Amino acid sequence: MTEIFAGRYTAQLDKPRVLFLIGTRINKPWALRELAWFGFSMPRMLKELDSKPNSGMLWYRQYVSLPYIMVQQYWESFDKLLAYAHDKEGVHFPMWAKFNKRLTGNSVVGIWHETYLIEPGKFECVYGGMPVFGLAAASNHVKAEGRLAQAKDRFAV
Repeated sequence: MTEIFAGRYTAQLDKPRVLFLIGTRINKPWALRELAWFGFSMPRMLKELDSKPNSGMLWYRQYVSLPYIMVQQYWESFDKLLAYAHDKEGVHFPMWAKFNKRLTGNSVVGIWHETYLIEPGKFECVYGGMPVFGLAAASNHVKAEGRLAQAKDRFAV
């Protein structure tokens, strides 16, 4: 069972992290039968990344809020994220090529991503009554006390 941490916690960074949000929007659900391969692409990539501890991906979580599906990922660096995306031997590169051939210009599904650099002292987060989660899972999970007790102070650390 997942350990729940009572009290307030935050993340503490000693070096930058990258937040990568990626998702899809199902625009035409009746056409998805022919796109089953697409639905399995992200789980295959996440499984591959889990099997490679040096890939640079530190933590992820998947969310479904139909018609949207999203994955929140934290990475060691933008360079490691790009290295994975361009690895011709990995799962992503051939899936991306297949997507571009079959779905570019097609409105069955939409895709999107956003990438953010999170630097020490330039973020704020708090977790109460939660397991280790999000940025804290991708860095250091520490009690939100002392100089980390207030949001305004966490942002300026």
